Amino acid sequence: MSHVAKYFLEANDLIKSMDLTVIEELAEALSELRKREGRLFILGVGGSAANASHAVNDFRKLCGIEAYAPTDNVSELTARTNDEGWQTVFAAWLRVSKASEKDAILVLSVGGGNLEKNVSPNIVEGLNEAKKRGLKIFGIVGRDGGYTKQVAHITVLIPTISPGHVTPHVEAFQCVVWHCLVSHPLLQINQTKW
Repeated sequence: MSHVAKYFLEANDLIKSMDLTVIEELAEALSELRKREGRLFILGVGGSAANASHAVNDFRKLCGIEAYAPTDNVSELTARTNDEGWQTVFAAWLRVSKASEKDAILVLSVGGGNLEKNVSPNIVEGLNEAKKRGLKIFGIVGRDGGYTKQVAHITVLIPTISPGHVTPHVEAFQCVVWHCLVSHPLLQINQTKW
């Protein structure tokens, strides 16, 4: 079997393995967030940071949800990294934004964060700050969900179908899930052009 055929067969198996009821639950929670005029802070690093930026656009434009990705402000991100360290960048951003119980964070991450393995410590610290401030915590993550799954109110877990393709599958399906959300009748208030 060719790589392409195998990859798409894995994607098909992944879709069949997903818990779709959790995505429906997340749509309802995001609808409630908009009703209470809360903000959505989307946290991600690497490819997930790029996904966070795209998702911010969609939630703002299509759903009318005030959304932000701290990684979009590269000047602040690099100044904080330089002066305070990478681990604190999301927690500090939430503090300056005066994030509160009205707001929520959405973590996009392949592993969900793990301090013991020094994987995405900035996400872990951001999650801890969100917990302290009473934010709702959501995640679209892979593997075992990491720290995000441990502390989140709602976690969409992207199943591992092929250990060698965890990152590409998780990052691709983050897009599939958030596009499902922003086109959900509970959330979408503006139509797409095409």
